Amino acid sequence: MGQRNFRIHLAALVVVVTLGFLVGLSRMEWLAILLASGMVISAEAMNTALELVCDAVTRERHPLIGQAKDVAAGAVLLAALCACVVGSIVFGGKILSP
Repeated sequence: MGQRNFRIHLAALVVVVTLGFLVGLSRMEWLAILLASGMVISAEAMNTALELVCDAVTRERHPLIGQAKDVAAGAVLLAALCACVVGSIVFGGKILSP
């Protein structure tokens, strides 16, 4: 899991956890943040696994392998977007509330 995107997601997780401690998240807010973050990290790990398996099978360009990799990358993007929505709801309520 030494891929660049995985490291980016881990760095974002460190920022989110740090911010969570700074704003004093409740248990339910932590639950939402950690579930969303876990979803992203899990999707990234599955994407990495799929890419490694595909590369082990063949290094040649194959349309179905390309599609599979694209779908897996899309799943990571969707998970990350959902996590951003969760983070916006949780932290927006903490930062913008009077």
